[in-house]
Amino acid sequence: MQEQQQDTRFPRSVVAGISAAILAAGGGIAWWAWNSLHSPTTTSPPETSQLAPPSQQAQPPQQETVRVYWLNPTTQTIELVPSSVTVDNSEQPSQTIERAMQTLLAEEGKSKPELTTTIPEGTTLRSVSMQQDGIHVDLSQEFTQGGGSTSMTGRVGQVLYTATSLDPNAKVWVEVEGQPIKTLGGEGVLLKQPMTRQSFQKNFQF
Repeated sequence: MQEQQQDTRFPRSVVAGISAAILAAGGGIAWWAWNSLHSPTTTSPPETSQLAPPSQQAQPPQQETVRVYWLNPTTQTIELVPSSVTVDNSEQPSQTIERAMQTLLAEEGKSKPELTTTIPEGTTLRSVSMQQDGIHVDLSQEFTQGGGSTSMTGRVGQVLYTATSLDPNAKVWVEVEGQPIKTLGGEGVLLKQPMTRQSFQKNFQF
């Protein structure tokens, strides 16, 4: 008996649907590939590292010239002679005067070898302060030791003139251990304070 052949072909509608799906998929892939080739490429800007600003070098301190006063003994008199010294500048005048006084007590900055001082060795500066009634220079107890009236007068003049190197008209209080000096030395040199250069020249003669 002859077997009846079965028709194994797909219906045309199914074949058409599959073909349409393949074409649609192929078109989508083609559109994506074309768009990828023609789309502009976006590149990220290169990263820039911020350099740290160069560190500022420390500027050397500004300096100024002040006068330190020494004694120049002659055959008949003792005169006050200034020597110019350079110290670090300061916004506070009291600090500038303090540095000048330290130079005087250390016996530094003499412009001539014959210049001398009658301030006793070991005298130290306790403080310098600018107050409404004048410049206060506070020295240690050693300042009052040794010497006659000429020696005492000379050391007072050195302190007075050095303390007024920034302002020659300023008033000065010379103190020892925080107390204004009334009499100085064994001969009792009387000091009327505050002193100025003018009053010193009037009351004392070398």
